[in-house]
Amino acid sequence: MSTTTPAEVAAIVDHTLLKPEATAADVAALVDEGVRLGVFSVCVSPSMLPIDAKGLKVATVCGFPSGKHHSEVKAAEAARSIADGADEVDMVIDVGVAKTGDFAAVQADIAAVRAAVPAGKVLKVIIESAALTDEEIVGTCRAAEAAGADFVKTSTGFHPAGGASVRAVRLMAETVGGRLGVKASGAIRDGATALAMIEAGATRLGLSGTAAVLDGVAAGQSAADAAGDGSGGY
Repeated sequence: MSTTTPAEVAAIVDHTLLKPEATAADVAALVDEGVRLGVFSVCVSPSMLPIDAKGLKVATVCGFPSGKHHSEVKAAEAARSIADGADEVDMVIDVGVAKTGDFAAVQADIAAVRAAVPAGKVLKVIIESAALTDEEIVGTCRAAEAAGADFVKTSTGFHPAGGASVRAVRLMAETVGGRLGVKASGAIRDGATALAMIEAGATRLGLSGTAAVLDGVAAGQSAADAAGDGSGGY
């Protein structure tokens, strides 16, 4: 694996706080920590917007966490978030519809939100990969691409089926073939897991414990350097 430093990992992180009990003070602390760590963006709930992100990109969620919202409601939520200063919107599909194989309906749902997220703003599509079969992952990723999404994303982090897996990230990356980004999120709590997701094809990471993950990347890099293998990473 090529060298991946803590700074390189931080530069693709959406530093995330989506707990229902989050306060404005918590969000301000998130931003300060994100600036210190050098992350790409902070991701917060739409009701917390607008925020002063101190130069970081601002991401938010839509139809979160169940995805069981009418498409027009998701679109309205996304439009409000953009008006409130969001640069990126991470929407949740209706996973039950994907489970039935009705990918045309999945595409229509995503397209409705895409219409509310204008050019220059980023739309990520959360597919809850842990709840889908391989065939359903592929079909949903294809629907997201056809609907004009910019990224496909593994997980909300709230689904009982689990979060990101290397297998799902690799399949998603193979399906979109570099035409869309791939965001891995959910259950990424250490440096080794983060680097494995990147190796599998993730181009963005959603992390809530960002500092611990970056410390793990740094520790792995230091261990490799001490061993003299020159890899500088896991």
